[in-house]
Amino acid sequence: MKNQDRSITRRHFLKETAGGAGVLAVGSGPFAASLGLARGASVGKDPNPFAYDVERLRKTDPKLIHYEQVGHFLCPNRLPRRIAIGPDDRVYIAAGNAVSVLDREGTQINAVGLGMEARCVAVAGDGTIYAGVRDHVEVFDSKGKRLATWDSPGKRTWFTGLAVGEKDVFAADAGNRVVLRYDKSGKLAGRIGERNKERNIPGLILPSPYLDVKLGSDGLLRVNNTGRHRVEAYTPSGDLEFSWGKPTNAIEGFCGCCNPVGLALLPDGRYVTCEKGLPRVKVYSSEGTFESVVAGAESFVENAKATFVKGTEDCRLGGLDAAVDSQQRIYILDLVANDVRVMKRKA
Repeated sequence: MKNQDRSITRRHFLKETAGGAGVLAVGSGPFAASLGLARGASVGKDPNPFAYDVERLRKTDPKLIHYEQVGHFLCPNRLPRRIAIGPDDRVYIAAGNAVSVLDREGTQINAVGLGMEARCVAVAGDGTIYAGVRDHVEVFDSKGKRLATWDSPGKRTWFTGLAVGEKDVFAADAGNRVVLRYDKSGKLAGRIGERNKERNIPGLILPSPYLDVKLGSDGLLRVNNTGRHRVEAYTPSGDLEFSWGKPTNAIEGFCGCCNPVGLALLPDGRYVTCEKGLPRVKVYSSEGTFESVVAGAESFVENAKATFVKGTEDCRLGGLDAAVDSQQRIYILDLVANDVRVMKRKA
């Protein structure tokens, strides 16, 4: 499995997870609506009718930007995937074949080797580290000593996000389009987000492997349903409580084939969202109302190029992730530039 997903395209992801037909066949849903944001409308007049005209969107109204950069550092390893903040505001980055542990200024304290590509990470209040590789979760103590390796739930598993609570660990499985609930021993205890008409759950649409999960202080899970361009809130038992978000190229919504790709939560329940294609980080109220921009697309030039050079076929490229520390500073992980920007709300 080592380094096996360096060259995985969106087409390969859909094929491997046996869901391509179901996703690409959505003719009138959010996915189709997002394609409607493209500038071309008639095949033949434009060589690529689905090429996004984003030039006017790459400039953010300065009045909407309520944050400023107060720190910056490079990731110790290449191929970063996810970022998390643990006790004492230590920074954990899943990148390469390890989870790097850094202080708040970006100085590396430790590196937890995994032997295969790290996909995601979450840290418990006692410092226990949960690291996800593609098909299973590994557990380490606060010093990096391996405590357990959990069994893989199946061949199609493609872990891309983790959240840890007092008694449970939640793993976002993009391959099976579900969030798995584990107890702390690694026993599978539930499945969240799967389509269920009786429970009024429409199911997750994931054109690319960016499923994320966060646990709020209210006990509800936040999950990004990227193909539907929205965020959904679930109880740990799997009930869908509410959702928000819409496909649009306007600043208050999400555009492209699959956004938002990353989530973080502020202490008061507000959301931090990350996007790719048109890379930007924004803040929404606890009800999902757009409030401000943390960093606009003009801040991530190389990240934007990663997606648009190859087009939507490689929409797995690019993207951002974010985490929040105890001072409510937002750490933005750039998956292309391989760095972290620390943002603080302006006075």
